[in-house]
Amino acid sequence: MISSNDFRPGVSIVLDGSVWRVIDFLHVKPGKGSAFVRTTLKNVQSGKVLERTFRAGETVPQATLEKVTMQHTYKEGDEFVFMDMESYEEGRLTATQIGDRVKYLKEGMEVNVIRWGEQVLEVELPNSVVLEIVQTDPGVKGDTATGGTKPAILETGATIMVPLFIAQGERIKIDTRDDKYLGRE
Repeated sequence: MISSNDFRPGVSIVLDGSVWRVIDFLHVKPGKGSAFVRTTLKNVQSGKVLERTFRAGETVPQATLEKVTMQHTYKEGDEFVFMDMESYEEGRLTATQIGDRVKYLKEGMEVNVIRWGEQVLEVELPNSVVLEIVQTDPGVKGDTATGGTKPAILETGATIMVPLFIAQGERIKIDTRDDKYLGRE
């Protein structure tokens, strides 16, 4: 159990049978009446955002999450096969369990799998990855580093916007959180 006074961004709690993560909180002490904590919660499974008010000192169950480092070994059909780096056991996840960042998942990549009991809540990819460009329009003489951007298809099938001077076959670094080009590798 965790008290509403101990809420901080990133704390996970259990409400109505699902896991919610505290995004923001505000402890309010009005002149009249008792104090309360106004929170913004995000459902870890569905991504739904909810605003909820708790009485000061109210206790709610804290979610016990387990973080396991796993390596993506191969893809079989529409399932991704992962190996636990400690026990060497295999586990399978679907693209919907991994989320929209599946487009950056490459064989041999290590990821953190967050579990609540036996249920996989999310898969954390590294903040940046290095991938090769397999298709993009060729650069033209006069393209500058501060100019426009063009689409490029990466080795995993993802499409991102890159500067005009980037050529096919180059390895680039991408921020997986916001799909941004970070630089050449």
